[in-house]
Amino acid sequence: MKKILLLIAFFVSFASFSQEDAWVYFNDKPNAQTYLNNPLTMLTQRALDRRAAQGIALNVNDVPVAQTYIDQVDAATGITVKAKSKWLNCVHVRGTETDINALESLPFVSQIVFADNSLNARTATPKKNKPVNKQMNVQTTFAYGNSANQIEMLNGHLLHQANYTGTGKIIAVLDSGFLNVNTAQPFQRLFNNNLILGGYNYVSQNTNVYSLHNHGTLVLSCMGGFTDGQLVGTAPDAQYYLFVTEDVSEENPVEESYWVEAAEEADRLGADIITSSLGYFGYDNPNYSHTYSQMTGNIAFASKGANIAFSKGMVVLASAGNSGSSANPHIGVPAEATNVLAVGAVRFDETYATFSSIGPSFDGRVKPDVMAKGQATTLSNTNGDIVTASGTSFSCPVMAGMIASFWQAVPNLTNQQVVNFVKQSADRFTNPTSQFGYGIPDFQLALQNALLTVGENQIEQFQFFPNPTNDNITFVSPDVVLGSSVRFYNNLGQLVLSKNIDNPIQNLSLESLNAGIYYFTISTSEKVLQGKIIKN
Repeated sequence: MKKILLLIAFFVSFASFSQEDAWVYFNDKPNAQTYLNNPLTMLTQRALDRRAAQGIALNVNDVPVAQTYIDQVDAATGITVKAKSKWLNCVHVRGTETDINALESLPFVSQIVFADNSLNARTATPKKNKPVNKQMNVQTTFAYGNSANQIEMLNGHLLHQANYTGTGKIIAVLDSGFLNVNTAQPFQRLFNNNLILGGYNYVSQNTNVYSLHNHGTLVLSCMGGFTDGQLVGTAPDAQYYLFVTEDVSEENPVEESYWVEAAEEADRLGADIITSSLGYFGYDNPNYSHTYSQMTGNIAFASKGANIAFSKGMVVLASAGNSGSSANPHIGVPAEATNVLAVGAVRFDETYATFSSIGPSFDGRVKPDVMAKGQATTLSNTNGDIVTASGTSFSCPVMAGMIASFWQAVPNLTNQQVVNFVKQSADRFTNPTSQFGYGIPDFQLALQNALLTVGENQIEQFQFFPNPTNDNITFVSPDVVLGSSVRFYNNLGQLVLSKNIDNPIQNLSLESLNAGIYYFTISTSEKVLQGKIIKN
């Protein structure tokens, strides 16, 4: 009986691997100029505004993949198109090795790269990333309850007290499913305030994101969850897109392709931050698995996509992984990518959580980048109960939410500046280690440094942010403004508030004003400065 079972297992294994996965790359985008001449046909206005604010030009990789190319590949014998990427101008296909190689005869195909790198060695197509041990990575003055520790560790409560809670920032969450987010109590504040903007399930190719799996639910609660006195997320007033890219039924490199598709959609919709508590190293088919020697920042398909996402002006975060105590303790894909903030895990007392994956990358870069609480993190389960769970899956969104709150406070920063200020505020920035990377950020310090830099670099300019705001607004003023008063008027022209400006960087309370649009003037001996502020 035992021999029969072994034979059956071998047969099933052989059958499951007879179908191969590969990326088929195209030569061009024949209608690229038409799209570039009409950018709103490929990107939303918010996405274009984000690019303009950071001086990022449109590029041919913003143009969608030619649908005629996709259709011809999909119609080929034995081929199923599983995903596509405009950034990398390719499709992810599944079929036999023979049928996939036959696609080389199509005139618009530039190369074919198999997920099984040994097949690339036998063909004329160039080497490509071997994909990945998916790690689900699980092991105002708010009444934070038990969530206070994970926020105060980052000095995030000080940003919250200044009403920097992520307002106006959009976070795209890439995960395995968001079971009961639409019904569980800790998420109702998000729905009541219209902060869930939408989502898509790339695995099932539909909009069903509120079933399938619980992992994304736990992750989202670290940022957007709210149960007064028990749980407050690090960005309770940010907006969210929810994307399912993880197929919990298998480990396959197509999940990297889903990840890149979702990142492209996050860019198109104008998201500011991508956070992903997913990691890839080994697959069900070991021929597809990554190796540590490939962790050089831009080999794996998802790592390439993550780097492009950063080039579009977004901050990209990924869980470092939970393999720190294993035989292969290093950070995987896409956390290892050059421009991804890999987030490791610490305990309540800021000591290292032993499961947290370590660095450096194979090419010697500092990884993880930063750390947050990931052991016994306070969060919500799918029933709405406030519980604790462990994993870099949770330190990552804790960090992502704080970055949203920080960026709200200094919205004129580029994504690179945001990353730099966060890293530089960390407690091991001058002496990074393989376990902690640059360490635990201090977001109050990051904010102070950012505001001082803004003041130094723009002495002759007058700035105010955030706008829109909830209760507070920060003015960064040239010397000529000091000692003046700022006067706020409603839309009827009535004076409703007057405040003095005594410091180059001054935080003013607008708590006495009702929600609405206000105009302000500052009169000096040299000029009159004017502006408009929206109070939520």
